[in-house]
Amino acid sequence: MSFQTSALILSWIAILLLAFTVSGLVRQVHALSSGAVQRRPESVGLRPGAAAPGFARLAPVAPAVPLVLLFLEPDCGTCTEVLAEAAGHVDRPGLEFRVLYRDTPSAQAAGLPITVLGGQAELFERYDALATPFATVVDRTGRVLRAEPLGSRAALRRLLAEVDSPPGGSGPAVATNQGGRA
Repeated sequence: MSFQTSALILSWIAILLLAFTVSGLVRQVHALSSGAVQRRPESVGLRPGAAAPGFARLAPVAPAVPLVLLFLEPDCGTCTEVLAEAAGHVDRPGLEFRVLYRDTPSAQAAGLPITVLGGQAELFERYDALATPFATVVDRTGRVLRAEPLGSRAALRRLLAEVDSPPGGSGPAVATNQGGRA
């Protein structure tokens, strides 16, 4: 067998291995984006019912609706998408937003009608927001309803649909958080 034939066979084997790898990655991305994988990391975010750290500072006037805290980073592409999605829900009755940045807020946040707070590294730690974008929903009494990482705009839409107040205004319809700290 000549060198060229051997190189050609090895090239085809490498191409097939690469195709299988890409196929597996595409399946994983599709599963994550379609919501098929609902399991969240066990050790992130505060448990439902826990007191929300710094709630009085985040909501100086007691909100009449749940407060959605979005933990974002300026150099995160998904964070930019989640911020744009949140901006589209600002006028939605039954929810109030706060966008928190560890250091300096992104330039995209400057012109939006959302309360944006920079320099919140302490709250990132206290809310256990290890990855961004991350969302925590706090009820009007200052108790955590949900805490979870967001992987896309669709994840934020799903979260907002689950915490949206029912028409009677008797409180948020919230699915319980899976996982959390013990």
